[in-house]
Amino acid sequence: MSSLFFTHLHFKMKKITKILPLLALFFVSFSFAQKGKVTGSVIDGEFNDVLSFANVLVKGTETGTTSDFDGKYAIELEEGTYTLIFSFVGYETKEITDVIIKSGSVVDLDVTLNTSQNALDEVVITTSVKRNTESAVLNIQKKSVTLLDGLSAQSIKKSGASDAASAVKSVPGVSVQGGKYVYVRGLGDRYTKSILNGVDIPGLDPDRNTIQMDIFPTNIIDNVIVIKSAAAEYPADFTGGVIDIVTKDFPTSEEYSISAGAGYNPDMHFNENYLTYEGSDADFLGYDGGKRDLPIHRYQKIPGTFDNSSLLTTLTRRFNSELAAKKENSGMNYDFGFTAGDQYDVGENKLGYLASVSYKNSTTFYENRLDGNYLKSVNSSVNNLLGSRFTSGDEGINNIVLNGLVGLSYKTDRSKYRLNAMHIQNGESSAGFYKQSISQDLGGGAFENVQKDALLYTQRSISNLLVSGKHQLSSDGFELEWKFSPTITSVQDKDHRITPLEITQEGDYIISPSTSSYPVRIWRTLQEESWVGKLDFSDKYELFKKPAKVKFGGAFTYKYRDFSTDQIFFDATNQVVEDGNADNLLAPDNLWTLENDSGSFVRFDSTFLPSNAYEGEQNIGAFYLSNEFNVSEKLKAVLGLRTEMFKLYYTGVDQSQLELNNALILDEFDLFPSANLIYALNEQTNLRASYSRTTARPSFKEASNIQIFDPISNRLFIGNGFGNDFYDAIRPTYINNFDLRYEIFREEGQMIALSGFFKDFKDPIENVFFPGAPDQLTVANLGNAKVYGVELEFRQNFGFFTDGLRNLKLNANVSFIESKLEMSDIEFNLRNLAARDGETIDRKRDLQGQSPYLINVGFDYSNDEIGLQTGLFYNIQGKSLEVVGTGIVPDVYTQPFNSLNFTLNKSFGEQKKSAIDLKITNILGEERESAYESFGAENKTFSLRNPGTEFSLGYTYKF
Repeated sequence: MSSLFFTHLHFKMKKITKILPLLALFFVSFSFAQKGKVTGSVIDGEFNDVLSFANVLVKGTETGTTSDFDGKYAIELEEGTYTLIFSFVGYETKEITDVIIKSGSVVDLDVTLNTSQNALDEVVITTSVKRNTESAVLNIQKKSVTLLDGLSAQSIKKSGASDAASAVKSVPGVSVQGGKYVYVRGLGDRYTKSILNGVDIPGLDPDRNTIQMDIFPTNIIDNVIVIKSAAAEYPADFTGGVIDIVTKDFPTSEEYSISAGAGYNPDMHFNENYLTYEGSDADFLGYDGGKRDLPIHRYQKIPGTFDNSSLLTTLTRRFNSELAAKKENSGMNYDFGFTAGDQYDVGENKLGYLASVSYKNSTTFYENRLDGNYLKSVNSSVNNLLGSRFTSGDEGINNIVLNGLVGLSYKTDRSKYRLNAMHIQNGESSAGFYKQSISQDLGGGAFENVQKDALLYTQRSISNLLVSGKHQLSSDGFELEWKFSPTITSVQDKDHRITPLEITQEGDYIISPSTSSYPVRIWRTLQEESWVGKLDFSDKYELFKKPAKVKFGGAFTYKYRDFSTDQIFFDATNQVVEDGNADNLLAPDNLWTLENDSGSFVRFDSTFLPSNAYEGEQNIGAFYLSNEFNVSEKLKAVLGLRTEMFKLYYTGVDQSQLELNNALILDEFDLFPSANLIYALNEQTNLRASYSRTTARPSFKEASNIQIFDPISNRLFIGNGFGNDFYDAIRPTYINNFDLRYEIFREEGQMIALSGFFKDFKDPIENVFFPGAPDQLTVANLGNAKVYGVELEFRQNFGFFTDGLRNLKLNANVSFIESKLEMSDIEFNLRNLAARDGETIDRKRDLQGQSPYLINVGFDYSNDEIGLQTGLFYNIQGKSLEVVGTGIVPDVYTQPFNSLNFTLNKSFGEQKKSAIDLKITNILGEERESAYESFGAENKTFSLRNPGTEFSLGYTYKF
């Protein structure tokens, strides 16, 4: 039996041995015959929208497909060079030549089709794939009736940028502050709005109107659109621009990538003087883990030493005794990320997914950071600025950002459903040691010296969910799109430990509440919910026998915020802290007990302050209607009207400490008309004009009565929701915007545009000092303002010298802006009262936050064949009014910052799957400074930081 078995096995093995070479040959042949793919979108040039069911044909073959209702298409092809034909009834037919397909590769090819003047005639336009790719985004801008700029996925890929903040720098009129926040046309955060996939989303700082752009890796982005003029379908609370980040839904093919990078700053890293303190084991995840939680109940009754209670000692021991900043060698910045995506056929439908995880760990060390509070001299004949308090010292900061995003999409022949979930976790730990000089009189003498240890930790998180659907309700272009997006935001200042000690003339270190306040621990908690729902309808039809499109819809946003502050103060019976070492304050042997009746203790007046807590609710209901139509063959118009109902409710106390329970403090119903006109002077030249009315509303914090203390600079922000002795309660700002632009679009992505704009502000919201208080800030409506500006955009390659320089390009954007605000009576009178001899007070001044000029210049070189993208980019904004002065307190201006950065991205391999990314930021080593400016006086520092120069290197592999 066994002999028969082995004979049979021998026979099978001989057959397998003969077959193996054939199998090997098959797999080798299969690998060489592996196909490539061409994918992309077909765009309707008439309406700057997707073109559903357009024909895509490989010339000379019967191979082809049609775009789906979302304008997407995909064709698998053998290796070779092809010509693709794109057509649709009533539109020009476009032939794209030189489409090179390689095994296993994907060619991204977006094509825009324009309507033919005579639908019965076929107009064939032939172009190469390179020219088409280069011009894709500019063609969208050319056809758009709103003023916009954008970056497609291909443009972002070519730029070599690793995150959205780096990519959007190349958009004309856009500047990036602090490597994170995007400003448009030199206007500050209040007038720029960022949205994600068309929906409002709070950032890591929910009091900002823009989200941090550096948290979005570019390989999950489909495009970034910057809209500079309003249209009815966009929220009304922007003036400078709307930045819409659109993430990918369906990857063109299976794609996975990993990335890692490191950054070195000689001024900050491997520095043995770096300051830190012991945190929690979970700090590296951007999460405290509970170690810094408030160790006693906020309503815990705290006995005094006079009560002779052992409970006082017990409560004091519950607090972490570490109060002093410690020196340690600082590490480098580093980051890594992973993305994955694919799509699958599910019957005749498609299912796609996208997932991304990124992690950034950055270390910052500011040596000799400066913060100053200054006043004018009490003597009107003297132009000096006198310091009431100035702070200098070193600060170490470790910042963690952990970002995860998962997206699912399901597409049928006439519908698409999308689910996106995103979570961002951020933890920032800082430790600082500072010297303070505090004036005891306004004459500039009698200074007291104080040292201060500050250990701070802030934990932030955002969880966002987007559920959306898009449906083609009829074959003639009637569409419905809906979106629902809840967001949960949390910001927690956890156990901020501030230990100020006065240094006496005898050299003792004492607790001095009259000079520098008691040592204090602060816990602040902000919880916010945002629920956004949006419904949009659109339909294509004919008006005056020409193509037209109507849009209408509505949106509702509900926001709820809960904010509170707990403060715990400490004292000592003899008020002396040994050796000035803050750790000695709460050392176990130095605590107050019943037995020794001396030592340190938590003060009985530590408390949760109802005046430092509030709840707020916002309701924003919107409806809009717009119509896009052709007035003539050359003139196109979009007329729209948006209505928004804004209600703000408040629970807390007002300025007279009267308790309010869900009181309605702002109730506005507004109309926001918009009109955009575009006149095509010829095929490549447009003249544009637009008008819109927009708004800027106070944030929850600004419309409250809250007081937020900065423990390092000792500055106090006070909300102005109910008015005070100097300023009326804050009101929304309304702006009338007028734009005029002449633009010439040329081949290979080159263009020239000259724009003029005018903005009329009613009641702009401005940051302002309280009269006579350089350490107290608030917001107020101080008058009306007008802004005039001109803007030049220029994109030019150097191919006119020689073909070898065709890939070298100059991108320039220059804006010059004049702003004038006419002061209110109270501001004008305060400034006159504090005028120096020989000083004349002009009734008009600069608008707070507006830069007088903006310059963006970049030289970049791109060569797809060798996989090289490199560039040198320069940006500067003119000094802008940061905080409005009040006569005796001078104005504060943000000083110009010359930003020069270099980037280089090099791809390797036949499939360009590996890439290195080299960046040098702040090459000039500029310092960031804000300064007090006053008539006839030398400028004095308000804040000064030295960011140094950073060298970073990254690697990405796609598989």
